[in-house]
Amino acid sequence: MIARLRHWLHRRRYPQRYAQLDQLMQTQLLDRAALLEKQQRDLADIVRFAAAHTPYYAENLPPMLHGGAPDIRTLPILRKDTVRQRLADLLADTADRSQTAIGHTGGSTGKPLAFYYNDAKHELMRAGMMRSYQLSGWRPGQKILNFWGARQDVVPGGVFGAKLGIHALMDDFIAAEHTISAYEYSEDKLVEWARFIHSYQPVLLQGYASILSEVARVVIAHQLPMPGTLIGVYSTAEVLTDSQRQQMQQAFGCRVFNQYGSREIPNIACECRIGHLHVFTDMVVLESLGTERRLLVTSLTNRLMPMIRYDIGDSGRLLDGACECGLPFPLMEMDLCRHNDHIRTPGGKTLHPAYFNRLLAGQTQIRQYQWVQHAPDHITLNLVAAERLDEAALAALQARLHRDVDARMTLEVNYLDEIPRTRSGKHRFVIGTAADATENRADPV
Repeated sequence: MIARLRHWLHRRRYPQRYAQLDQLMQTQLLDRAALLEKQQRDLADIVRFAAAHTPYYAENLPPMLHGGAPDIRTLPILRKDTVRQRLADLLADTADRSQTAIGHTGGSTGKPLAFYYNDAKHELMRAGMMRSYQLSGWRPGQKILNFWGARQDVVPGGVFGAKLGIHALMDDFIAAEHTISAYEYSEDKLVEWARFIHSYQPVLLQGYASILSEVARVVIAHQLPMPGTLIGVYSTAEVLTDSQRQQMQQAFGCRVFNQYGSREIPNIACECRIGHLHVFTDMVVLESLGTERRLLVTSLTNRLMPMIRYDIGDSGRLLDGACECGLPFPLMEMDLCRHNDHIRTPGGKTLHPAYFNRLLAGQTQIRQYQWVQHAPDHITLNLVAAERLDEAALAALQARLHRDVDARMTLEVNYLDEIPRTRSGKHRFVIGTAADATENRADPV
């Protein structure tokens, strides 16, 4: 009864989100052939739109023939450096600039990326997330508890941000969703969160793989009870390892669902109840290129900032065959890629690597960065930069580390011509003292 009331109130508050969700659920009923035909029509539409309404694609797309979809292999690849250099030229001339904001990626390659978004993109993103949740058996109005490691997402105005006071409580009730800011934690905090899960009685947990696995660890270690309401755990933002999955399933007593997406192009793929990763081909075109299996993503829905054949920086492969779950969407598997560590302080606090993504915001001269913790009270910032940080910027960085990390933390800055990569050619932007020497571990996406 309460879940139905929440659903009714939430639908009234976010009509655009639910209209998009209804459309996505209808698309999901198509067979594979009809879905492919729709994808090709949508691809032709987004390519024509980009060529007509963005300066970058007007210059770089080949002339379009009337009728029929383009051969995507003939279209240029959009690389992250191009997005950085031509950001303004990727914004459509149809955009209402007064309603358009700039977001930033986490910078898992050491190079944060800016992108445009508006309410329409945000609502479609949330609708896509709700569609993914329903693969577990969840229905709108049932409770979700988020453990989120990106600080900027849990402040007012962020993806999971809420109002303060009574407004926050009302928002949580209507959305049936509560978010724990998990960018830093201690052992005691993990136990506190585990106990909150039991008292909150959510149907789903969602969060960063590394954070959820840490909560799972203390649940097992302390034999803490978990609620019988749980039917799924959604792991996102990082590549999910087998050991993390097993630990979560043991602790929470339910299936773990792996999600794949990014801030600039969300809702790329999600696991079904069988355990197969399905590509949402009503929202994207996904390609896997060469022996490196480099993934290129084309958003079929973004008419604010079209991104066609975007080199997202991840690797994986597309799979043949259908899934016995009945979904029409094709299958894929992810490769394990970049690995970044948590930072542990002398006082026993642990910080998620996402915290460090935002510390260099606005320093446009920086081409690449890497944080390395050599000791509990010492961290080094390696920079490849066109010019050095000024004294004011250095003082501000040190002050933030003292305030947010630990008052004993000292900062050393090194300027390099190149930041060495791992043996497999990956870049790690945060390396902690507890780093495992192996490379096959979690990767932010």
